[in-house]
Amino acid sequence: MAVLGLFLEWRISNPNEDARWLWLMSVICEIWFAFSWLLDQLPKLCPVNRATDLNVLKEKFETPSPANPTGKSDFPGVDIFVSTADPEKEPPLVTANTILSILAADYPVDKLSCYVSDDGGALLTFEAMAEAASFANLWVPFCRKHEIEPRNPESYFSLKKDPFKNKVRPDFVKDRRRVKREYDEFKVRINGLPDSIRRRSDAYNAREEIKAIKLQRETAGDEPMELVKVCKATWMADGTHWPGTWVVSAPEHSRGDHAGIIQVMLKPPSDEPLQGTTVDSSPLDFAEVDIRLPMLVYVSREKRPGYDHNKKAGAMNALVRASAIMSNGPFILNLDCDHYIYNSEAIREGMCFMMDRGGDRICYVQFPQRFEGIDPSDRYANHNTVFFDVNMRALDGLQGPVYVGTGCLFRRTALYGFDPPRSKDYHSGCCSCCFPRPKKGVSISSAPDEHRALRMGDSDDEEMNPSIYSKRFGNSNFLIDSIPVAEFQGRPLADHPAVKNGRPPGALTIPRELLDASTVAEAISVISCWYEDKTEWGNRVGWIYGSVTEDVVTGYRMHNRGWRSIYCVTKRDAFRGTAPINLTDRLHQVLRWATGSVEIFFSRNNALLASPKMKLLQRIAYLNVGIYPFTSVFLIVYCFLPALSLFSGQFIVQTLNVAFLTYLLVITLTLCMLAVLEIKWSGIELEEWWRNEQFWLIGGTSAHLAAVLQGLLKVIAGIEISFTLTSKSAGDDNDDEYADLYILKWSSLMIPPITIMMTNLIAIAVGFSRTIYSAIPQWSRLLGGVFFSFWVLAHLYPFAKGLMGRRGRTPTIVFVWSGLIAITISLLWVAINPPAGNNEIGGSFQFP
Repeated sequence: MAVLGLFLEWRISNPNEDARWLWLMSVICEIWFAFSWLLDQLPKLCPVNRATDLNVLKEKFETPSPANPTGKSDFPGVDIFVSTADPEKEPPLVTANTILSILAADYPVDKLSCYVSDDGGALLTFEAMAEAASFANLWVPFCRKHEIEPRNPESYFSLKKDPFKNKVRPDFVKDRRRVKREYDEFKVRINGLPDSIRRRSDAYNAREEIKAIKLQRETAGDEPMELVKVCKATWMADGTHWPGTWVVSAPEHSRGDHAGIIQVMLKPPSDEPLQGTTVDSSPLDFAEVDIRLPMLVYVSREKRPGYDHNKKAGAMNALVRASAIMSNGPFILNLDCDHYIYNSEAIREGMCFMMDRGGDRICYVQFPQRFEGIDPSDRYANHNTVFFDVNMRALDGLQGPVYVGTGCLFRRTALYGFDPPRSKDYHSGCCSCCFPRPKKGVSISSAPDEHRALRMGDSDDEEMNPSIYSKRFGNSNFLIDSIPVAEFQGRPLADHPAVKNGRPPGALTIPRELLDASTVAEAISVISCWYEDKTEWGNRVGWIYGSVTEDVVTGYRMHNRGWRSIYCVTKRDAFRGTAPINLTDRLHQVLRWATGSVEIFFSRNNALLASPKMKLLQRIAYLNVGIYPFTSVFLIVYCFLPALSLFSGQFIVQTLNVAFLTYLLVITLTLCMLAVLEIKWSGIELEEWWRNEQFWLIGGTSAHLAAVLQGLLKVIAGIEISFTLTSKSAGDDNDDEYADLYILKWSSLMIPPITIMMTNLIAIAVGFSRTIYSAIPQWSRLLGGVFFSFWVLAHLYPFAKGLMGRRGRTPTIVFVWSGLIAITISLLWVAINPPAGNNEIGGSFQFP
């Protein structure tokens, strides 16, 4: 920081009088880069690493004690949300595998519930979930019996390592072979569902058409008959109309106009273990295995024209309300449909923090995102290792990591918009010592404060009376009554004086109530499109509306109320998912994130407007989230500066003197030392760090600039921004796992980087030509311009490879032509603007 300040002072006080315009542009860009770098580095001053102890957790919650003589699980309930919207871009087989990994998670069965949000209301997704529920009867007990990892069948059967390692049961080989065959048949059924639904619907529609014709003949008599028109409905297997979206859209059966649907695929299990049987009809021997399955619920919220359904955030809030009525788990884990549980103990890892001493002040536990199917070189930095292993861990030493949209374990009452307990006892600060934080595992808890009142955000002095809850949460008495229950069940154990606001041990060992028709009917009413009218949903309650990055805003609102979050990095990855490896898809993904950041900057969620409850460095981190896309404006200018230097024969400094080179060397060395420090501390590879640097420039010169323009259009002109889902399906080339990597899909986002590359290549050729043909060659200016041009081109190299498509498919003539064009343009430039003292191109050099 000191060297950077001295360098900028030197740059400002030593202008280039020969090219003042070039010097001014470079200095403005460098000042902004220094400011942006500070915003990125300051939140890294208090890094922290955490560890958990699952044995202590088991001892506290599943071991017999005087308060729990039977040793029955005293864990709180967890509701898991899985969101999907389009079965064409999010294949049902991927979603089904995610569901199976959830149902097989290592957590008390009666405390786990899974809700699938189908925001497209597609029958294909519905029937795929029904197939998954059926296959789970075999898959889940198999995983428990043989301790299978991972518990996603597609990933498990695709493992390249030895599947028999550490397996000692003699029937494992037979069981695995049988389950593999059943899973192959399951995949065939899932893949055949679209055709099955189409043929079934065609048959039923033909029958209805025949019925209509017969009825017309009976009523018309001898009068001429008109052509009978029967709507092309989509039919369920039981012979009734599908209440959701039809394949051929019709009124009240389209993506934006359909009824609300809730279907309990798997009923709530009993509270006592249920052992399997050894009879011949059973495919496997599950005599010593608990065969119960967690509750599985399909949810598609109601949609009607004229209502703003608020995309994913609205779907998540519908799940919050429906789950509060049906299971009311005090904790909520949300996953994208392509993110499955890779570590079956991941939920327990999160509970180590939620149930620890002081854990009642934690709003969420964020897990890092890990991805599969990424090309080995990670050309476009899809793993985001610098963000997840450096930035997020550093934020964990402040008020906690940002919420990134998936793989996050929430406290339900934090989503409801309440302040954390004992909020007046804490104050904001600039270092991590402002919040007492556990060192390891699960600590011991204390006597509960039964009289603690729930407080709503932004009203620290006003206790929220349940009589006015309806103004916040809607008019559902079931939902309002569930709020204090969820708050109580989410408290840590009160078995130690140091723990405040705890609950008695053994309080959650009682069985939960069974579902009945009235409960399901109430759940359907709270997912109606009108329920949120005149309430605080999407404003201060639940997922926050108004941004394409609703995840960051939702986490920001919680931190702004004084909650803290935790970053949980497990030895074995907690969750794994997929990411787009195609250049165009990757750029559009980054565009959506950056546009959301611009929206945040121009909204009341700007960190400059944060409350005093947010710590200083946390505020800076959120400010950086909103500001980073604007760096693209200065970055693009700076990427053109080397070319302008070569074209004009000038440089950003008067001469490459000792002072400039010394500053440049020292800044480079300090940045390298910082990079080495981050790499050593976080455990990432040098190549991963370099890929992140490369894609920072690629995204900054393409998607980030477009995001700034789109954000300004929305703020100034009110033009709404529409984004498409990122495809979760693989490429069509089954022989190449990374076929998508080589597909070139043109996008206007590619224009700026291509222009930068072509301009710098031509400028290098022009610069060399100018210097060679000059009577007094200015080699120092040439070397300065060429060095920075190569710096730009080195960062854009992955982008250039993406434009070339598959290896070996780019004809050699393309490169020959490119070289000839560059040489021709350079010679033309020298001919138009010859060097001083030369009136001809060649001077004394003679062409043949």
